[in-house]
Amino acid sequence: MKDWIAVYTKPRHEKVVDSELKEKLIEAYLPVIRKKHNWSDRKKWIETPIFKSYIFAHIEQKNYIEVLQTRGVHHIVKFQNKIAVIPNYQIENLKKMIDGGFDPFPSDYFIVGDEVEVVGGPLKGITGIIYRYNSQDKLIIKIDAIQHAVAVQIESKYLKPIKNYAN
Repeated sequence: MKDWIAVYTKPRHEKVVDSELKEKLIEAYLPVIRKKHNWSDRKKWIETPIFKSYIFAHIEQKNYIEVLQTRGVHHIVKFQNKIAVIPNYQIENLKKMIDGGFDPFPSDYFIVGDEVEVVGGPLKGITGIIYRYNSQDKLIIKIDAIQHAVAVQIESKYLKPIKNYAN
């Protein structure tokens, strides 16, 4: 049975890997968006990968070596030493979004409870915790001394995760 897997490429090698995998007759999917790029002397529409350094391959896991031996591939994404499988519906949803004429953009992946720092706007520099209410991201700021908290709605584009290296 074939599974979708995530393949991590060398920097700016997504299109090379896509081409090489297809040459090996391996089904590959590189989600791209069209962006207008402005140079000093001209403007041009270019296709750019949504996820930098990632491409998806549809393979039987026993054949993963063939993917690893592809020019431009850095590694296959694994969790707990097992190849990470992407559910079919997630790839299909991505294809529908892009093929449907929508203009998707990459977004940080936050989980409720993540510690974050605000990197833009009037709240820049504030740290807090992500909370989701009614499908909207909220930033919770705790006042430990009085054991109270306050929340504010905030767009995830203004947030960056705070890496906790102690764990």
